Amino acid sequence: MISPCLLNVALHGLEEAAGVRYRTSGTHAGEARPGSPVAVRYADDMVVLCHSQEQAAQVTARLAERLAPRGLAFNKDKTRIVHLSEGFDFLGFNIRRYPDRKLLIKPSTAAVRRLRERLASETRTLRGGNAMAVIAALNPVIWGWAAYYRTVVSTRTFTALDDYMRKLTCKWATWRHADNPKRWIAGRYFGKYCTFRNDHWVFGDRDSGACPVKFSWTGIVRHVPVKGAASPDDPALAAYWAERRERVKPPLDRYTLRLLARQDGRCPLRGDHLLTADQPPQFPEQWERWWLQVTRQAIAASYLARHGRPGSPDGDQTRLVHASCQRGLRARLSGKPALQLQPARPLRLA
Repeated sequence: MISPCLLNVALHGLEEAAGVRYRTSGTHAGEARPGSPVAVRYADDMVVLCHSQEQAAQVTARLAERLAPRGLAFNKDKTRIVHLSEGFDFLGFNIRRYPDRKLLIKPSTAAVRRLRERLASETRTLRGGNAMAVIAALNPVIWGWAAYYRTVVSTRTFTALDDYMRKLTCKWATWRHADNPKRWIAGRYFGKYCTFRNDHWVFGDRDSGACPVKFSWTGIVRHVPVKGAASPDDPALAAYWAERRERVKPPLDRYTLRLLARQDGRCPLRGDHLLTADQPPQFPEQWERWWLQVTRQAIAASYLARHGRPGSPDGDQTRLVHASCQRGLRARLSGKPALQLQPARPLRLA
């Protein structure tokens, strides 16, 4: 963990060296000044947006002078000057201005290809397993990738990946039941497994009712740019970053988000937070770990489940509670047959 820290220390100040200048007052405070380049850096990856090719060459020279005393230099194979109409890849995204003058940020072709290869590899490895094993292996990958790319123009990509996943699962099921007709295979593994969506072609496990999430179930939420040179390490901006973290909605389905908002994110039985509000992950692999370590603990180990609570003033009996709280409530009310509790359902992520 010390290497990224030292790298950030060594590369601190590259924005000033590139000539980036921000407005410091007025309603546009924090925005780049007219004619100023705009620099974006993550660790040792950096892109500088300039107004002309001459300005881009000047910025490259200034940054090279800044890095030389520190024993650093640009990677010539990865450093290039391109027009925005050609587009470029950065952190798994493709940034390009199209002929209609629209600037669109999409998942890069290389990132989509890597994901397809990984999904195909996972399904090939699990040919000897059952449907639950396939779902358990694919869900973190799908959910993590969709959560990372939900802030850009990803709707068409998500739809294409859902179609690719349907073909992979069909191929897996056909290989597993080679002697059975396709109609039998479709009836066994495909159906309306997600009761909250009108989709009858969802791959799932008939015995448990579990199913993998689809990419398109993740809603698109636009990223809000950080103001000026605001840094999460600046103690004076702690309130600003805390407010940004609160505004970041976890990639859950809309129904669950409405319930969380109505409950202020707390369990109505115990008063504790249902989900933690830590710093959001930054890459698909981090989203996968967040799913496995944080979300599953909150939903499975800490037992987050849907729970019907009778007598709500708005007529809607559905609430989100920890299932441990629900089991305690069931035990306390076991001698009161007048109160009928709905069976708990696991929280579905999308």
